[in-house]
Amino acid sequence: MTRYHSAFFSMSAVSLAAVFASGCTDLKPVQTQLDDLKAQLSQISPQVANADRQALAAADSARSAASSAKQAQDTADKANATAKSNQQAIEAINEKLDRMFKKKLSK
Repeated sequence: MTRYHSAFFSMSAVSLAAVFASGCTDLKPVQTQLDDLKAQLSQISPQVANADRQALAAADSARSAASSAKQAQDTADKANATAKSNQQAIEAINEKLDRMFKKKLSK
């Protein structure tokens, strides 16, 4: 928003300098230009504020999504670790069963 104010004042200063440099004493056209610039600035200011609010809301949404993704990744990592542990337990049980049946068959 500061950029728009400085641009406004820069354009105003240039307009005034041009008027005074040309030796024109009628300030009515300059005042009209200034009024027009003020009107444009008053229209742009709410738009800039709205864009700023939208950007902040988007950033908040992105942070929330990142947090949710991290939680989902943590849950997936835990599930993967549990699955690996269960797979190892199943393999151990299968190995014991195989040994037990081999002992019975060998008798």
